[in-house]
Amino acid sequence: MRRAYSVETVRAAEAALMKRVPEGALMQRAAAGLAAACGELLRRNGRVYGSRVLLLVGSGDNGGDALYAGARLARRGAGVRALLLSPDRAHAGGLAAFLAAGGQVVDGPDDIGSALDLVVDGITGIGGRGGLREDAVALLRAVLRDRDRTPVVAVDLPSGVEADSGEVHGEAVRADATVTFGTYKPGLLIDPAAEHAGALRLVDIGLGPELPEPPDLEALQYADVAALLPVPGAESDKYSRGVVGVVAGSERYPGAAVLAVAGALRGGAGAVRYVGPGADAVIARFPETLVHAGPPSKAGRVQAWVLGPGLGDGRWAEEAAADVLAADVPVLVDADGLRLLEPDTVRTRTAATVLTPHAGEAAALLGVAREEVEAGRLAAVRELAARYRATVLLKGSTTLVAEARDTPVRVNPTGTGWLATAGSGDVLSGLTGSLLAAGLAPRDAASVGAYLHGLAARHGSGGGPVSAQDVADGIPAAWRDVRAG
Repeated sequence: MRRAYSVETVRAAEAALMKRVPEGALMQRAAAGLAAACGELLRRNGRVYGSRVLLLVGSGDNGGDALYAGARLARRGAGVRALLLSPDRAHAGGLAAFLAAGGQVVDGPDDIGSALDLVVDGITGIGGRGGLREDAVALLRAVLRDRDRTPVVAVDLPSGVEADSGEVHGEAVRADATVTFGTYKPGLLIDPAAEHAGALRLVDIGLGPELPEPPDLEALQYADVAALLPVPGAESDKYSRGVVGVVAGSERYPGAAVLAVAGALRGGAGAVRYVGPGADAVIARFPETLVHAGPPSKAGRVQAWVLGPGLGDGRWAEEAAADVLAADVPVLVDADGLRLLEPDTVRTRTAATVLTPHAGEAAALLGVAREEVEAGRLAAVRELAARYRATVLLKGSTTLVAEARDTPVRVNPTGTGWLATAGSGDVLSGLTGSLLAAGLAPRDAASVGAYLHGLAARHGSGGGPVSAQDVADGIPAAWRDVRAG
């Protein structure tokens, strides 16, 4: 599992560790890891000896990390130059080591030569706020002009992004890779900042024992998901595997009902009970579905409900939503169901509620602009979870899962742009509903559902365009992948 901590926590951990190790040891560990990562990238594209490397060096410890790493690369035969953004505030020890190893300091972009094999971003660190300053932006543009294919490696965090929130206010470095130290930072895992980070590499500097529980953010990996998957045993029946109730679809959107049922069935539900106007379309596609005219409370035994995809907002939808939300089982609310919610109704439910909005729906629930949610996804998902006292799965380029309780926010690492297709969210609702019905805790069901959903899209698309039905059909292969490790 990838675990991420706030800047405050990281600094406290570093301070505690520095009391137990020789002075400068942490920076040397970081520089060694950074130099090794840069060396691997240079070898992949040619070789270290004779390569041309430019360091962009700020005044903080990140600049020192870059200079010490540059010294190591210079001793391996690379031609390393450093452009100091604040020459009088450069890290003294790092600069001395860099010059002693044969590194050169240049005055400006005009002095770095016509070709580069690597640019190292050591402008600002995890304490940076508000994007890059104008002089840094101008310098970066001048360095990278006509060098758009030169790889950029960020030191700890791309300069200009917010470490704690994943927000980007103004210009920021777009790195091909980021070498981070000690632990991940939330901004490396959450968009829009994560889009700037490129491939991630974590360098162990001995910080682990100093980091507290729980982390601020976590991202499940294959082994974590495999441990949570509900796998039937020899004595399992359809009820022990989980029966999902689906209230979705309308005369206008019968396909939403079909896709939600598809997600539930492909997700491993023992049975699916469907209530809604799309019964004919559902039965035509999935004859094993148990249909009922309604109300939902009369449809039979279920262990979880999925409410909302394509439901519309007529009288029947309102009555069905009220009936479902009165049930004493977990309820997942998506799409049109979100517009029928009253916060007090959700807050007073005795069973779990899972809300699965995209950015636009989240904005409507919070009463803010969509752009505000997209720019501050972590703050938005936390606010929604607290306001509704629910588990919230905020869909998007990085899907986030938060609870009202003080547990780490989870970020899904399997997302793909191909999921931005009509009906994909309906499949996710059914899939996550099946996991709720199987007995997974709400945060686990939402996290595992998002993880499998992303993998399923990759299977269904074969690396190209994907339909919602392709995503549903890819779920069993995603299960197999996870179980195989």
